[in-house]
Amino acid sequence: MLEIDRRCLRAYLIVLGLVFFVPTGDFVLPHLSCNLLVLCQGCILFSFNGIVTYPHKKRDKLCADLAMPTLPHHLSCVCMCSFAGGPKLRKWYGAPDLLQKDGSIVEEDDSAEVEEVRDAVLVTDGDSEIGQMIILSLIVKRTRTKALVKDKRASMEAFGTYVESMSGDANDKPFLKKALRDVRAIICPNEGFVSTVGSLKGVQHVILLSQLSVYDNSSGIQALMKSNARKLAELDESMLMASGIPYTIIRAGLLQSTPGGKQGFSFEQGSAAVGSLSKEDAAFICVEALDAVPQKGLVFEVVNGEDKVSDWKKCFSLLMEKAEQQLQ
Repeated sequence: MLEIDRRCLRAYLIVLGLVFFVPTGDFVLPHLSCNLLVLCQGCILFSFNGIVTYPHKKRDKLCADLAMPTLPHHLSCVCMCSFAGGPKLRKWYGAPDLLQKDGSIVEEDDSAEVEEVRDAVLVTDGDSEIGQMIILSLIVKRTRTKALVKDKRASMEAFGTYVESMSGDANDKPFLKKALRDVRAIICPNEGFVSTVGSLKGVQHVILLSQLSVYDNSSGIQALMKSNARKLAELDESMLMASGIPYTIIRAGLLQSTPGGKQGFSFEQGSAAVGSLSKEDAAFICVEALDAVPQKGLVFEVVNGEDKVSDWKKCFSLLMEKAEQQLQ
């Protein structure tokens, strides 16, 4: 009989456990792969590569450590069941290997992953002005939203539980994998994300708000100041086009802090180099593009103009047809 390490047990319960109480007497084990924890005669008996005991005198301390209520002495057993974790999780916490009916050990592929339900939209640079406008539009549409931010606390104060705010280095593979979990589409309100992260495995659509046309038309000091941003925008566009992921590149005119929804639009080629676009309108177009996934990719220019758009689905369909005709 070995005394179980308190920290190991606490971590095991937190990571794997669904703890519930059953009265004195027999109990029925659920029909699922599970681990078992039994408190009996003042001791915790834990099926953990053999029977391990946790002494009666430490029971109340254990309950306090686990944020569990102190158990009354007449309660004779506690059952803790949990779905069996993966091979790495069981190895980490010392759980036994899974066995087949004939008693042989089940060989498992560590690289196997549970199939994800990709229903989230990831907004990069969620701290930026346009990023926050995009997030608000997604919230209104009741879209599950994840956001990469520099200040997680400020984001949580602004959006609460409506947004899954994440702070970290997008170049860090474990962090990127976590950020992309369940993500079906990415909206990039600024340049620099696509060209630095590398693989976007599993993502079904990337929307990039690009200022490349504005940068290309700048000169003098402005051109010098925007040289780095221009390089990032060029890299973003070229890497996105070569990624094999369906993409929408929105080459907007000079972004301005003017009220959105007041003007029409122009999608003429060359307009982005000389025209301007409200930031609110730019954010709105990015969100509307989510429902118009191209077969391969779509690149178009847009500025505020005279044309009113009442049906954005039809508008994107026409833009795709126009792009296909230009390629022929």
